[in-house]
Amino acid sequence: MDRDYLRSADVVLLPGARTGRDPARSIKPGPRRMPACVVAATQRERLLDGLVQTVAERGYQHATVSDICRAAGVTRPVFYELFSGKEDAFLAAHRYGTGVVIRRMSAAFSAESDWCQGIRKSLGVLLQLLAGTPAFATMAVIEVEAVGRAGRQEREQLLKKFRGFFAEVPQLPCGVGVQDLVDAVVGGVYSAIHRRVDSGGTEQLPELLPMLSMFCLAPFLGPAEAAVRLATEIGEDPSCTRIDRANTGQ
Repeated sequence: MDRDYLRSADVVLLPGARTGRDPARSIKPGPRRMPACVVAATQRERLLDGLVQTVAERGYQHATVSDICRAAGVTRPVFYELFSGKEDAFLAAHRYGTGVVIRRMSAAFSAESDWCQGIRKSLGVLLQLLAGTPAFATMAVIEVEAVGRAGRQEREQLLKKFRGFFAEVPQLPCGVGVQDLVDAVVGGVYSAIHRRVDSGGTEQLPELLPMLSMFCLAPFLGPAEAAVRLATEIGEDPSCTRIDRANTGQ
């Protein structure tokens, strides 16, 4: 698995990667206390971590503001200074974390001159980041559904950003709606990740990379060409691919 575009720091940036009560982020009272803006930023980070871990453990519906504050080591008054409520805090954590994921995916994609390689590398980053922070994966992929309309809107915005990686897809035969096909592929990728996370296999998400890469490329290149491109990308002999060009009409 390629990890060129994934650093440990990226995983730490995802909400839920650290405990809210991480001693490294303790706020010490006294004359040398941190500036108010730094204190607020630190408390916000701790609350986002506490929210993600609490929601992943208890579920969104059963997680309370008190639970989140306890996990973060932050008081309720401070929570309400930073967020209007549980939903507001959840959406903030979701936006921040998925923003990190999309930026790292975009960096991996942009570093490749070939669209096929870019898709595979960006998928690899996505799977590795989620696998490295299971609590965030559960919160962002599974529990977002429990938030209701606001959660569905947040998810749609995320999928819209993911569709951007398909802006350079090869031309398709006349009569085939490119946008509809892209929507189907993006929805399929999300569904596969959802099933794996929901079944408790978050840490094994990277195992999906070969299948999801093929799923993303085959509709636009054809299964035979997609198999050859992927075999070349991972250093295998293209002649050993299992897809028979004669049987696929290519």
